Amino acid sequence: MTVFRALMAALFAALLALPSGARAQDRITILLDWFLNPDHAALVVAKTQGIFAKHGLEVELVVPSDPSAPPRLVAAGKGDYAVSYQPQLQVMVADKVPLVRVGALVAQPLNSLVVLADGPIKKIADLKGKKIGFSVAGFEEVTLAAMLEAHGVTLKDVSLININFALTAALKTRQVDAVIGAFRNFELNDLEIEGMKGTAFLVEDHGVPLYDELVLVAKKDTLDEAKTKRLLAALREATTWLRANPDAAWKAFEQYGGKEVANELNRRAWKDTLPLLAADPAALDRARYDKFAAFLKARGLIKEIPDLNSYVREIK
Repeated sequence: MTVFRALMAALFAALLALPSGARAQDRITILLDWFLNPDHAALVVAKTQGIFAKHGLEVELVVPSDPSAPPRLVAAGKGDYAVSYQPQLQVMVADKVPLVRVGALVAQPLNSLVVLADGPIKKIADLKGKKIGFSVAGFEEVTLAAMLEAHGVTLKDVSLININFALTAALKTRQVDAVIGAFRNFELNDLEIEGMKGTAFLVEDHGVPLYDELVLVAKKDTLDEAKTKRLLAALREATTWLRANPDAAWKAFEQYGGKEVANELNRRAWKDTLPLLAADPAALDRARYDKFAAFLKARGLIKEIPDLNSYVREIK
């Protein structure tokens, strides 16, 4: 019996010594929040540079046909993780959707209010009586209201126009005087490509509490914490690598995404996005989440503030 145990121990040690690619990989699916873009840099680098494999993971990244669907698909068991947004998560959890936040890709807001630099709007108060474009009802309106009120203006003082994600076009054609929901790492670059310059008013500087823009969520009652720990470790390693090797990382991203991502907008956004990526995807600012939930309640987007421990998991 002693010999048998010794042989089994030796076999187990030999298996551990094998390269990760030689061992069985745990397969997981991550549903993205939008078309593949530089916000997903850490995920793509971890996949293309063998970092997921090193951590025993075989990861499939899925681009959604409906960007609003991934969190609900994951909550229904049709995917392991989804890339979502902190505000969206907190609203869904308040509606009893069984999701938990396990990490972050971008742990700060990207949202901003953008105007043309050579236009008449030099400060937010100048928007009184003007037209403002938006794409998504609900959170964008709440965000805009808070920013305007911080400068003595209300939603009643402006005209809201649904521009259906055509932010740059709406500004360029002067259809609107400003747009809310503009990601600071994309829309400013998009305007420059069109030969125009924009000015961004950052939401967190004008009445909106800080929040995580992009988070990873999983189904609450089937979360595999051991697997998630390896996922977050891989993303942490990938983020460190891509920041140290931005050009090589871009090349890998470009090759992975093909012609759909190999364009001038993504090239420019890449440089602006890398400093914004979460250095430690597992980090969690609990006070920030509580404060933002209180903001959502005060603005009428949720009726009650859910217990933070019911929808976050700290996995180190």
